[in-house]
Amino acid sequence: MAVNADEVILKGDQLETRLATLLADVVRADTVPPDGHFFDDLGANSLLMAQFCARVRKNPELPSVSMKDIYRHPTIKSLTTALADGVPARAETRAPAPVPATENTRRPSTRAYVLTGAVQAVIFLAYSMVAALVAERGYTWISAGENLLHIYERAVVVGSAGLAGMCLLPILVKWVLVGRWKPREIRPWSLAYVRFWTVKVLLHANPIIFFVGNPLYVLYLRALGAHIGKRVTILSRHVPVCTDLLEIGHDTVIRKESFFLGYRVHDGTIQTGRVRLGHDVLVGEHTVLDIDTSVGDGAQLGHTSSLHRGGAVPAGQRWHGSPAEPTEVDYVRVEPRRNRPARRVAYGFLALLQACFVIVPLTVGGAYMLFAEVPVLRAVLGPHHENLLSPHPYLVAAIVSASLLGAIVILGLLTVTVLPRIANLLITPGKVYPMYGVQYSVHRAIARLSNSRFFVWLFGDSSYIVHYLRGIGYNLSEVEQTGSNFGSAVQHDTPFLNTVGRGTMIADGLSLMNADYSSTSFRLRPTSIGAHNFLGNHVSYPAGGRTGDNCLLATKVMVPLDGPVREGVGLLGSPSFEIPRSVERDSGFDHLRTGEEFRRRLSAKNRYNLRTMGVSLFVRWLHIFLLVVLSVVVTNLTSAYVGLLLAVFFSVSLVVTALYHVLVERIYLRFGRLRPQLCSIYQPYFWWHERLWKVPDAYLAVFNGTPFKSVIWRMLGVRLGKRLFDDGCVLTERTLITLGDDCTLNAGSKIQCHSQEDGTFKSDYVTIGSRCTLGVGSLAHYGVTMHDDVILAPDSFLMKGEEVPQHARWGGNPAMEMRDVLTDQPA
Repeated sequence: MAVNADEVILKGDQLETRLATLLADVVRADTVPPDGHFFDDLGANSLLMAQFCARVRKNPELPSVSMKDIYRHPTIKSLTTALADGVPARAETRAPAPVPATENTRRPSTRAYVLTGAVQAVIFLAYSMVAALVAERGYTWISAGENLLHIYERAVVVGSAGLAGMCLLPILVKWVLVGRWKPREIRPWSLAYVRFWTVKVLLHANPIIFFVGNPLYVLYLRALGAHIGKRVTILSRHVPVCTDLLEIGHDTVIRKESFFLGYRVHDGTIQTGRVRLGHDVLVGEHTVLDIDTSVGDGAQLGHTSSLHRGGAVPAGQRWHGSPAEPTEVDYVRVEPRRNRPARRVAYGFLALLQACFVIVPLTVGGAYMLFAEVPVLRAVLGPHHENLLSPHPYLVAAIVSASLLGAIVILGLLTVTVLPRIANLLITPGKVYPMYGVQYSVHRAIARLSNSRFFVWLFGDSSYIVHYLRGIGYNLSEVEQTGSNFGSAVQHDTPFLNTVGRGTMIADGLSLMNADYSSTSFRLRPTSIGAHNFLGNHVSYPAGGRTGDNCLLATKVMVPLDGPVREGVGLLGSPSFEIPRSVERDSGFDHLRTGEEFRRRLSAKNRYNLRTMGVSLFVRWLHIFLLVVLSVVVTNLTSAYVGLLLAVFFSVSLVVTALYHVLVERIYLRFGRLRPQLCSIYQPYFWWHERLWKVPDAYLAVFNGTPFKSVIWRMLGVRLGKRLFDDGCVLTERTLITLGDDCTLNAGSKIQCHSQEDGTFKSDYVTIGSRCTLGVGSLAHYGVTMHDDVILAPDSFLMKGEEVPQHARWGGNPAMEMRDVLTDQPA
């Protein structure tokens, strides 16, 4: 509640009467009793109450009311009392809000937008040509080996040189094009932006990402200019770009999926700024550190939390939430072990030896041996001319692509189900181990091998995901099939310490946090989710989470680690607070979840999902087949300019990949558009909608920060204005989304036009006006309308049905108006 005494005219009985009248109109009732509970007595739901909040905000005589206020004060009487008492529920109070952006703000022209895209395409083509020439020369030299030992030795040399070159190139380019990063503003689609984008892309294409969690990764960031102390552990794969602005003290731990990029794109401008972390700091999982933020010595920032620009955690304090606020919860849950510097050195050195003498040469040399020893591959991809009008090369290409996909599926299943179980014999749950020892290596190997995105994508959103997760080690002995027990994105620290109760359903983005870390030690603990729960999207569930049976954990919720065990309630926000477990609208399909009708529909859903899995594998196979055919065409052109042909192949294959997946999605939609839905997950429409989620979209990341991303969104059905800047946003139901001119979508942001709660599926339009900004890691839910010039702060959750007025600054989880928040100016 943002209460401004100069604006609010109505108080007391007048305020209560006006609020009651507005609510009665929204819920279509004659009158609303002052003590009537919004959800239990009036039968309202969050969408209706969001409409009520929007109507209140449009009335200048009334104070602003947020959904958080509605849940905290769920009657007209209690809400009026809270307003009269002047209880603000602001996201943060630091400084006066900046002057809103207007249409007169200087924006890049369409000409600059197009020219920048052309320059980016040339840079990509040049990089592809250099990579192709190096690959071709290396392959030629390896193929000249006289025997298997010679081939291995040459593969070590070529592979190690390639690894070193790909790692050193971003460092060289950064220092040549940028020098040292400084706090500044960069206008998109300018020459300065091209330099920024080039460095960012090279960092993201860097194999050093495979060394995250390794001391070598810290050394690499130092080479890029970061100021990092001793014994620092970084587990997040989100690579910081403006490294000179990053300061990390000794003995600090940064957990996975955390953003500390050193830049953001705000209101059409790229802003760089410092991120300072003192010594002995813990940054939790799924956190966002905006620019110009700091965490003092010995402080903690909990899981699912954020610091907005100018935010600071004082030394020795513990904060959590989005935006963060003080807490008593201790997020360091493992005692330290004796520090031995030699262990870190040995771990990094052995990892480098493993990469140079095992992984890379086996990959490079193995590819050569496969090509040399398998006649079919040599016949299809060899440097000779084929009659492209004959069916023979296409038949062979079909066989090769099917064999490759079959090998991926069969060998992949064997790998994820067998190797982690063998390795797990070396780890004892609950025992504290030193960092960078044998057990740490085993733990990291188990996490890498068992977190297969491919198989979770394939089996997710169906009954078959239960069998897969049980096969890799999950304890699902009490689970009953619902047909949607898990979504198509699940990750864990270890698969062997996870238990999920009977009747629980989990949406996409679950992260099971089994590991506790300090700078010198770690341990693994069980994570248990109770029975008859529903978990929304992007929930990070820690070991020791204080929730039991029959809970609703909303999207992006912070799971509590203190207080009593919550049961029979819903939890929303970060930090979380209680909301109703369910509302009347979500119980409208309960008759489909019991008895013979449930069994019949579940069986039909399983059959449909099985066909979806078959179609999805066929789509994957056809993509591989097209790339093999493309390689046949390229190799048949000429053998005189192999490097140039390879560069053309890389570039064309990227275009073909994008166009192919766009076509697949449009075919699924029958070249039409989605419409808002309210249905059961046991109705055929939902099963068809699930198939849309199976269309691969990883290729989109290549186009982040380029005008080509806008072209692809348009082809996928997004109603899009001019000059979109998309730095890595996820759009789910594309044909339900409208974006205005000059919108800014930051890395890790998401526009999600659907929700699933228990057995009910809901979807609706999302409309984003011109010149709006979605901050890093923010999420806009279905039914949302953001009018022009709106800023949504980093890590915010804009709840379903919210309507944000023009020029507003909103933030928090759940998001609300931020009248006094510092969002534009440095601290």
